[in-house]
Amino acid sequence: MGLIADIFLIAGALGAAFYCFVLSRRLNRFTNLEQGMGGAVAVLSVQVDEMTKALENAQKTSKNSADSLQQMTERAEAAAARIELVLASMHDLEEPDKRDDSPKGARGAVRRSRRAKAPAEMDAAE
Repeated sequence: MGLIADIFLIAGALGAAFYCFVLSRRLNRFTNLEQGMGGAVAVLSVQVDEMTKALENAQKTSKNSADSLQQMTERAEAAAARIELVLASMHDLEEPDKRDDSPKGARGAVRRSRRAKAPAEMDAAE
């Protein structure tokens, strides 16, 4: 009986040693930096760093764009206020007489005149 118990004890120890050997090989492959899970973790870590930098860059760009947009909005509001003031002041102007028969009309005449070409310009045109 003692001999059978010793045989089972030795078989159990050999089975446990084989199981530990298999687990050791699997763990080495799992943590291998080139092909295993360790490599995947290292690649993901690098990608996270790159994405963090890209996110920071995008945040800076969006902040600059928001500041620029804010300045343009303020300028547009100021220009709109000035335009409203000009329109309000134009309502206070008197309307011109409708009996005015001058060639200027209501808004004033636009006259165009041609100036005489200089002799140098005439030579260049030919």
